[in-house]
Amino acid sequence: MADGLALAQAAAITTQAATALTRAPGIDDWSARPDEDHPRPVVLVHGTFGNAETYWLTVAPVLAAAGYSVFRLDYGADPRVPLVHGIASMEESAAELAAYVDRVLESTGAEKVDIIGHSQGGMLPRYYLKYLGGAAKVHHLIGLAPNNHGTTGNGIAALMKQYPATIELTNLAVPACTEQHKGSPFMNKLNDGADTVDGVRYTVIATKYDEVVTPYTSCWLKGPNVRNVLLQDLCVADLSEHNAIVYSPYAMREVLRALGPGKPKKTAPAATPKPAPAP
Repeated sequence: MADGLALAQAAAITTQAATALTRAPGIDDWSARPDEDHPRPVVLVHGTFGNAETYWLTVAPVLAAAGYSVFRLDYGADPRVPLVHGIASMEESAAELAAYVDRVLESTGAEKVDIIGHSQGGMLPRYYLKYLGGAAKVHHLIGLAPNNHGTTGNGIAALMKQYPATIELTNLAVPACTEQHKGSPFMNKLNDGADTVDGVRYTVIATKYDEVVTPYTSCWLKGPNVRNVLLQDLCVADLSEHNAIVYSPYAMREVLRALGPGKPKKTAPAATPKPAPAP
């Protein structure tokens, strides 16, 4: 009973925080316009089993406070599974990302966006960049623990290959999971040729304690415009694992560094009150 009450309270707090976040200035504001210090909107792409409402409770307000216009994509939903998204076929999800970026650019009038994604969300944009015309619309892709070269799942991927029925069943319910396995058709297509595309910058932030993307070196990219950062090189005491990396202050510092010197948006000065007319 106590555990159930604690979970219910945690869910209520998370929902309240997500609701407040949705209303925060600078987040999902479709009237936003780029300025000199923030010429590009930032698109946030959640990971597998996530959703836009609750995934970025730390990242989104930090970016908004730095003056960036932040837009949170919700993708890969299955109507049979509420709240848990990022589970559909990743080719379909990449098409959703493409349409969302077009909407952000049209609404804001910006020429390009920057993308920040975690896990699947840090890798999925590479398909958009490579195959769906995203290279002309994205300036910088920042991945937090991105599954760039497929995961072994600590041996689960190899085990599932011994039982093909498990792969077929998983594909029916959560195709994005098996597509992220090392050596899957999707991962082979994604990594056919160069890791990167011309004209786009890449930053990868990984943790050696990653228990989802295994080995963690699968996160790394190779290319002329790539910066790979290991969290423990920034702070040896940072024990953040796969999901906790989005809450790491050191990871957030690198995100802000990658985006550039953000400044709070300028606001118009308050009008000087006119003197009252003489009696």
